[in-house]
Amino acid sequence: MILALGNVSKAFGTDIVLDNVSFHIEEKEKIGIVGVNGAGKSTLLKLITGELSLDSGQVIMPKNVSVGYFSQSLELDSEKTVYDELMSVFEPIMAMEKEQRELEKLMSHTEGDKLKALMSRYSELSHALEENDAYSYKSRLRGVIKGLGFSEEESGQKINELSGGQKTRAALGKLLLLSPDILLLDEPTNHLDIESVSWLEDFLKGYNKAVVIVSHDRYFLDRIVNKIVEIENTRAREYFGNYTYYAQKKQADRENEYRRYINQQREIKRQEEVIKKLKEFNREKSIKRAESREKLLNKTERLSAPDSLPENIRFKITPSKPSGNDVLSIKGLEMSFDGVPLFKNVSFEIKKGEKVALIGPNGIGKTTLFRIILGRLEPVGGSAATGANVITGYYDQEQTDLNLNKPIFDEISDAYPKLTNTVIRNTLAAFVFRGDDVFKTIDTLSGGEKGRVALAKIMLSNANFLLLDEPTNHLDINSKEILEDALRDYEGTVLYISHDRYFINATADKVIELNKDGTVTYLGNYDYYMEKKASTDEKSSAREYKEETENKLDWKKQKEIQAQQRKRENRIKRLEAEIKDTEEKIDELDKLLESEEVYTNSVRSREVYEEKEALEERLMALYEEQEEIMQ
Repeated sequence: MILALGNVSKAFGTDIVLDNVSFHIEEKEKIGIVGVNGAGKSTLLKLITGELSLDSGQVIMPKNVSVGYFSQSLELDSEKTVYDELMSVFEPIMAMEKEQRELEKLMSHTEGDKLKALMSRYSELSHALEENDAYSYKSRLRGVIKGLGFSEEESGQKINELSGGQKTRAALGKLLLLSPDILLLDEPTNHLDIESVSWLEDFLKGYNKAVVIVSHDRYFLDRIVNKIVEIENTRAREYFGNYTYYAQKKQADRENEYRRYINQQREIKRQEEVIKKLKEFNREKSIKRAESREKLLNKTERLSAPDSLPENIRFKITPSKPSGNDVLSIKGLEMSFDGVPLFKNVSFEIKKGEKVALIGPNGIGKTTLFRIILGRLEPVGGSAATGANVITGYYDQEQTDLNLNKPIFDEISDAYPKLTNTVIRNTLAAFVFRGDDVFKTIDTLSGGEKGRVALAKIMLSNANFLLLDEPTNHLDINSKEILEDALRDYEGTVLYISHDRYFINATADKVIELNKDGTVTYLGNYDYYMEKKASTDEKSSAREYKEETENKLDWKKQKEIQAQQRKRENRIKRLEAEIKDTEEKIDELDKLLESEEVYTNSVRSREVYEEKEALEERLMALYEEQEEIMQ
C-alpha cells in the first residue's frame, strides 16, 4: 500500500461534498475516479496533496513517497521554451554529468590518493546516473514532446507564446517526466487530440508507479485503469475492473439493491398484515403468535432505499420535417489563411439519417470546415452544398452563438418567440434548469451549463441536420450517455467533431478522417476505423474507402455473437420466470401457514414451513445466478 484514505470528510459551509470516504492505493495500481460534475472528484485529489485541509479522517502515505498533481494549472517558466522547460526536470542529472566531465579533466593529471578520491566520486556519480536512467533522458524528453503533439518548431517556442491548450500539454509533459511515485491526473485528455491521447494511454500503461485519474473519457479509462472509485452522494464505492466493468456492475448492483429493498418492503408489509390479523382473532394463542412475529420483525435489519441516480439530462430531438436523401455534398474543398494552406482535396457526401464523426489532429481545420458548411467562411476552392429541405442546427463548443448578457430564459424565448412560457420552462427543466435557475445570466454559468443551454436551443430548433462541435466537452459521463441515447434515436442526420472515442463508438456509423491532403471515409465506428487504419498502407490515406462489405464484421463471428446474446437473453428470461414462480409459491405457503387448518396442525405446519424454507434457499440461489449473469 502506497496511500490510504480513512473516513475522509470535507464540507464547504453546509454543503457536504465527501463523507467518510475510504479506499487505498497499491504500488503500480491504476485507478479511475468517476462521478458527476460537482461530486467532489477534484476535491478528493486536493485533499490527497494537502492543497485542501480535511474536516475529519486521515490520508496515510509514507514520507518518502512523491506525489505529482496535474490540475491543468501547473506553474511554468514563461520565458523558457517548451524544450528547455521540460529539460529542466533533468537539471540534477545534467549537474552530475557536468561534474563527471570536470572529474575526467582533473583525473587526467592527478596521481596517488587524490586520484583515488576522484575515482571514488566518479564511480558514485556513475552509479547515481545509472539509477536515474540518465543515459536515455534526452530520448525520453523527445518522446514526450512528440507524443503530446508538439512539432519541432513548437517545442522551440517560449511558453508565453503558446495557446492555453499548448501550455496545458507542456505542463502535463513536465509532470510525466518528473515521474512521481503517485501520479494524480485531473482530466488529462482535455486539449489532446486522439493521436496524443493514444500516446498518453501507452505511456501510462507502461508507467511502473501508481496513477490516479479523474476523467470523463470512458475509452481512456477502459484502456488504463484496473480499479474504479465512484464518488456518488458524498460516498465512495470501489469496483475492481475498468470503466465498462464498473458501468455494468453498477447497473446490476443498483437493480439488485432495488429488488432486495422492494422484496423486503413487501415482506414487512405482509408480516404487519399477518400480525394485525392474528391480533384481531383476539385469542391467547393468536396474540402470542402475533407478539412473536412482531419481535422477529423488529429485529429485522431494515434495508435503506437505494440512492437515487443523479439527475440526468433527458431530451428527444425531433426534426420538424424530413430532409431529402442528399444532405451534404463536399467537393474538392480547399482552405488556407494568409496564404498558409490548411487542407485541400476535401470531398465526401452525407446521406439522410447518417451519424458521422469527423476526426483529425488539433489544428487541421475541423471547426473551419464546419464554418464553411454553415456559410460563415468562404473556401479558397471547391464547394460545400446542403440538399433539399435541410434545416441545420449548430452546436458550437465555444458557445459563441449564446448571448452572455442574457438570462437563460430570455436566450431561449428570444430565439423562439412563438413558444409559450410553459414550453420553454419544461424544456429547460429537462436540461436541469429549474425554478429561479432559468433567470441566471449566461455569463455566470459553467462550461457544462452553457453547453446544456446550447443543446436546449438545438432541441427546440427542430433541425434535421445537426452540426455538433465537441458536444461532449464539459459533460459528465451520465450526461454523455443521455446525449448518446438521443442521437441514436434521432431521425435526422448528424455530423460531429469529437475526440471522445467511446462517444464515437456509441453513435457513429461513419468516420471521416480529415488531414491536410484530404479525407478518408470509414463506414463504421471508431473501433472499426482503428482496425482498418492499422491494416491499411498509410500512403493510401487520401483514398476514400466505400466497399461496404469490408466494413462489416465477419459473418460467422457476427452470428456467434448474436447466438451468445440470444442465449444470455433467454437465460435471463428463464431466471426471471422462475424467480417470479418461486416468489408466488412462497407467498402461497405463507398464506397456508396463516390458515387455521395448517397452523393448528403441527405436523402439517412443519411440512409447509420446511417446503417454504427450501423454496427460499432456491430463491437466493436464483438471485445469485441472476446477479452473476448481469455482471
